[in-house]
Amino acid sequence: MRAMFFNRIEWHPTDASGEQTLIPFRYGAFMTHTLTFDPNSLEPEAGAPAEDRLISGAPKFRTWNFEEAEGGIYAGIWEATPGKWRIAYDEWEYFHVLSGISIVTEDGGAAIHLKAGDSMILRPGFKGTWEVIETTRKDYVIRV
Repeated sequence: MRAMFFNRIEWHPTDASGEQTLIPFRYGAFMTHTLTFDPNSLEPEAGAPAEDRLISGAPKFRTWNFEEAEGGIYAGIWEATPGKWRIAYDEWEYFHVLSGISIVTEDGGAAIHLKAGDSMILRPGFKGTWEVIETTRKDYVIRV
């Protein structure tokens, strides 16, 4: 008898009632339910801070938005070159810094220095500044 090894176990709906069952599967078995973030697979959208928000520098953005799901969920990769600008959030965002160095400062709060490997959540109502010291790339999940 040959042993079967599975990469992970997940919960999957079994019927319209929403009951779930534990199903072991190999990565890729449900390709229509997975998504990888490969910046080479998608042309990035170019952008920059609005002029009235710019504090210093001439930062440029590149965004690879890989997912736009029901309920106002967005996921992808964002990159910015050095500069500083004001930010105001109406949405909730989780992000993980992949490379670079940035400083996020909430109005009236302490500066938070971010580098590769750091993660953060910005909640609705956040107002402050984002300063890119070294070109920064992050992956993100946003809920509007």
